[in-house]
Amino acid sequence: MFLVMDEQRVILDKLYEEIQRNCECCEVFRLSKSQQLRLAASLVRLNYQAYDRVVIFSRLKRMRSQLAVLCCIPGLVFFEHDACQNYMANSKYRGAYSAFYKRLPWARVLSSGATVARRLREEGVDAHFVSKGYDQGFLNDVGRARDIDAAFLGSLKGNAYSLRREMLAAIAGRTTLLITRTESGEAYPEWLNRIRIFVSADVGMGEYMIKNFEAMACGCVLLAWSQGAEEDSALGFEDGKNVMLYRSVEEAVEKINRLNAEPELAARIAREGQVFAQQHYTFARVGRDLARAIEQPMRPWPGVSGLQRVWLRLRYGLKV
Repeated sequence: MFLVMDEQRVILDKLYEEIQRNCECCEVFRLSKSQQLRLAASLVRLNYQAYDRVVIFSRLKRMRSQLAVLCCIPGLVFFEHDACQNYMANSKYRGAYSAFYKRLPWARVLSSGATVARRLREEGVDAHFVSKGYDQGFLNDVGRARDIDAAFLGSLKGNAYSLRREMLAAIAGRTTLLITRTESGEAYPEWLNRIRIFVSADVGMGEYMIKNFEAMACGCVLLAWSQGAEEDSALGFEDGKNVMLYRSVEEAVEKINRLNAEPELAARIAREGQVFAQQHYTFARVGRDLARAIEQPMRPWPGVSGLQRVWLRLRYGLKV
């Protein structure tokens, strides 16, 4: 059973299909925000006990008040794209993911960050790294002329993106960097196919956001804020080969200027990056890896007490 959010801005339907294709049996159920906040009702309605795994893709803010309900699920797995906030200095969720997952020691966490997964494991969490990826049927290089030298597409709102805003503003002040956003749908790949250099600024996040892989797939040169040697190595990012990495405003400006001055270098890195993304970061590959991680043997479930069983049946209708 795979319980997912139905309000995602990033469309992950193809990833869910790949997970289904690679599992012996997997059913996907889309839950509204209100259903996620009242998880017990959905578990009862969908007969969760008929499944050996219950995989949840939701927000921490919706799950952490439902620990009593989550304790009823032996094969509990979390699909996690946001746990990097656990270690971000300016995040209101700093430390919150650790506290939550430690309360569910048998549960598995599938983290999209290698460093995040390693740090969670060191804290006793059964965390596995499976990277983000991109929809290979939707995002591709269509071969059109690129009329935008350098750009960033994406959100800058919220405290979590404050360092991103500052970095991009500083780079834009010294280059022709365009900062904008698009609606979901066909406009997004169309924009990516116009950009020569996609400037990513996942500053302070500890892992790469999905836009990095999408830009590579569409034939942009990816100029990305380095997430450190551990993360870069885990993803196979090689500076000057399949990506360009920077660690300061000065380095970003220098590399933008170099890529503009050396079109053959830019074309080579874009080509290498696109092939690399196609080989390693399609939803087809990521879905296969997620399915394997979901099906691996899990830590033993500690169960619930007799008193908890009675309370859960009376309060939620859960038969544990």
